[in-house]
Amino acid sequence: MALRISDALGSIKLRLTLAAIAAMATGVALSTVLLVRQAERDMLERQREQQLGQVVDVARDLSARVIERQDALRLSAEQFDEPMLRDGARLARFFDAKPLLRSQFANVFVTAADGRMLAYADAAGVRRPEVSLGDRDYFRRTLAERRAIVSEPVPGRVSGEPVVVFTQPLVDRNGAVFGVLGGALRLASRDLLGDSDHAEVEGDELKVITDAQGRLLTHPMRRQLLQSLNGETRLADAFADWQRAGAPVEPSGLLLRQHGEVVTVAGVAGPDWVVWRAVPEAALLEPLHRARSDALRWAVGLVGALSLVLLAILWRLLRPLAQLEQRAQHLFDTAQALHEGWPEAGGEIGRLSRVLRHVAAERAQLESFNAQVMRKLSSVMAAAPVGICFTRDKRFVLVSAEFCRLFGRSEAEMLGQPASSIYASNEDHQAIGPQVLAAFREGKPYQGEWQMLRADGSRFWGQLRGRPVADGDVSAGTIWSIVDISEQIAARAQLEWSASHDVLTGLCNRKVLAQRLAHVVEALPRSLPAAVVMIDLDHFKPINDRAGHAAGDAMLKAVAAAIVSRVRATDLVVRLGGDEFALLLERCPHDTALRIAENVRQAVAAIELNWEGQALRVGASLGVASLGTETLSADDWLAAADAACYAAKAEGRGAVRAAARPALRVVS
Repeated sequence: MALRISDALGSIKLRLTLAAIAAMATGVALSTVLLVRQAERDMLERQREQQLGQVVDVARDLSARVIERQDALRLSAEQFDEPMLRDGARLARFFDAKPLLRSQFANVFVTAADGRMLAYADAAGVRRPEVSLGDRDYFRRTLAERRAIVSEPVPGRVSGEPVVVFTQPLVDRNGAVFGVLGGALRLASRDLLGDSDHAEVEGDELKVITDAQGRLLTHPMRRQLLQSLNGETRLADAFADWQRAGAPVEPSGLLLRQHGEVVTVAGVAGPDWVVWRAVPEAALLEPLHRARSDALRWAVGLVGALSLVLLAILWRLLRPLAQLEQRAQHLFDTAQALHEGWPEAGGEIGRLSRVLRHVAAERAQLESFNAQVMRKLSSVMAAAPVGICFTRDKRFVLVSAEFCRLFGRSEAEMLGQPASSIYASNEDHQAIGPQVLAAFREGKPYQGEWQMLRADGSRFWGQLRGRPVADGDVSAGTIWSIVDISEQIAARAQLEWSASHDVLTGLCNRKVLAQRLAHVVEALPRSLPAAVVMIDLDHFKPINDRAGHAAGDAMLKAVAAAIVSRVRATDLVVRLGGDEFALLLERCPHDTALRIAENVRQAVAAIELNWEGQALRVGASLGVASLGTETLSADDWLAAADAACYAAKAEGRGAVRAAARPALRVVS
């Protein structure tokens, strides 16, 4: 008995059978794992984009809420006059008549110009606490700047709780501030964001709000308020990543790195708050993991069932030698049934019979398996959301339905056509070849972004991925996938443009100016002559105060257009911020720079902006600083122009002043 078992276990037939079963099981398992991993990566990418869009929507909604509250204060402030502040009963009636205003804040208050609180209204009613806000930074800024302010988080002077305060100056007809109207939102309650946007955990999701320094304004756990975000373990790595990037308050949103989490952030325009959102990757991938478990169970069951069938067939292949010889002559004869004609015997004859029968069975099963694989491959290609194709000798051999849809051609029109027909230009097709070969020689798949050509002549950006069918044998063909990424390319280009330009005027920003100035200074003395012009608008603030910020924005656009119209095509025009502009005039002598500056001054002075029945005008004061060989740095050069600009303002505005001319060294 033991001998028979040993003989059976030593049989090469059994060993080959077990090896086939193991290979089948391994192939099924590896295919399942690889497909699921690719699906996980694709799902995470889609979820990141979705989460980013959601956090941007939250930030945009918060910004709208801030503006709504500021508008409510501004409209209420217009109803105040100085005598009203001295009449306590009148103030009480005013706040009683403003339920909508009071509903938008935890409390509202009005103070005199010296900071004394004259009335305070909250859920308990209207009263006059004996407190003063004169020492608060946001109160002083409101008086000094005569504009609405959103404070940093501070302890409430009356309630003692952490609050954010909105203020609006009370201005008389002469432009003097005689008081301040304000409203506070409590950080420990749902006041800051309202019910729909209050930071809370929904399932495994965490959403919090911080200021520009990373202090928590909202958090599900109140003891975390006003603490640094680096104390929140689910966001600590993302917070460090954000700080390394310069702590940007970006309304268009950012994706940050955090192990095991999908972290998205977006800036709230106006108060410079930041919305943070973290969702565990495991929660996003949980449906896919369930599907993977189900697929593995089915695969194990299928492999087990096929293994049993295979063993049953192989162990029945026993016939005498003559029958085996006769049957062997027709081993691959499809006219004879696979399981007919085999001898039933033991020993060497039986073993040989089983070997030959196994060969026949394996061949038939392989053909069936290949047919199944081809059917599954066709089904996968038909249902795949990305375009898939197979090329050999640079021609299309197999294409998916999505591939045909992307290029607007039918399968019949694509098959047999050269691969170059889908590229926007022959140059692109010639350029991609060496890149693909280089990647394949390194044993890596190829990936690139190229412009593609549809049948109707339109173009789109496609992300192309390729892998050889057989490693080391390019002639065996290549499998390709393609995805339309036109929207991502456009969004990336817009983001790159926004990083170097002022959104309002379309001019370059301070960052571009700093880079160009540094480049010119480093190139001394080859970069001589050159000049910097600082431009500061005169009488611009009254436009914002009287006609509103929309009129101010329109005027800034008009000024930008006027400046561009008076400079050379090679000159750099920059908006530094607010009502300040700058020019970098390369290859420009000092006298020419003064003439350009005067032309710009006249162009700005000639602007007449008609706005709601008013004719709005501004002037400009300009300072010109020419580059000298002794200029130490770009900052020194810019400071000289800035000083000249301030001199022009001090001497009556609406003028051009030059900085002290450095003695230029003669360069031979």
